[in-house]
Amino acid sequence: MNTAALEPLYAALRAAARHDKAPAMRAYMRNQFDFLGLPTPLRRATAKPWLKAQKGAGAAALLHLAHTLWQLPQREYQYLAIDLLAMHWKELPLQELPALLALARQKAWWDTVDGLASLVGQVLRGSHEGMDEALAHEDFWLRRIALLHQLGWRDAVDEARLFRYCLSQAHEEEFFIRKAIGWALRDYAHHRPQAVRAFLDTAGAQLSPLSYREAARHLG
Repeated sequence: MNTAALEPLYAALRAAARHDKAPAMRAYMRNQFDFLGLPTPLRRATAKPWLKAQKGAGAAALLHLAHTLWQLPQREYQYLAIDLLAMHWKELPLQELPALLALARQKAWWDTVDGLASLVGQVLRGSHEGMDEALAHEDFWLRRIALLHQLGWRDAVDEARLFRYCLSQAHEEEFFIRKAIGWALRDYAHHRPQAVRAFLDTAGAQLSPLSYREAARHLG
């Protein structure tokens, strides 16, 4: 694919950028990434025609575009890559899961990892392929994706798997794992509060205080 075709998109984003916003956006991400200065609504509105035009491009082209955007220094380009894949997730077969997980490990921080976790959940379409392996991976960001991949699944959540995954990571001291455990349980509690309460009553002592607090936040 001729990446020069992306130049009009780059020009539109640069023209729309609010440079006065960039310092605060950098600070919010602990100065780990550079920013153009495009808040999410402005970024999506500016890129919307281009994003829609990629419909029907196919998995290979979509992933190529996402990788191209991912290599650019400003963080908005990684967000745009996720926007692209999320808009056209139905064109991504399950066989592309390793490519998505590989992307998650590049320039990894919670913002892109959580966006890709949501995408992975869509691509899995109710299956759990590759998630046991992700949960056992040395990279804690992949373990976070495994913990979060069922967010929003409601009736389709594999409850036993969710609880097993949370307990398997309960010993972890990494903040982002502890937070993910609490988030996954809190999300499921919106659908089945009694099940999460019963889990916390029987196994809550194994969780970190952070995980327990997050899980129980709306249980009363």
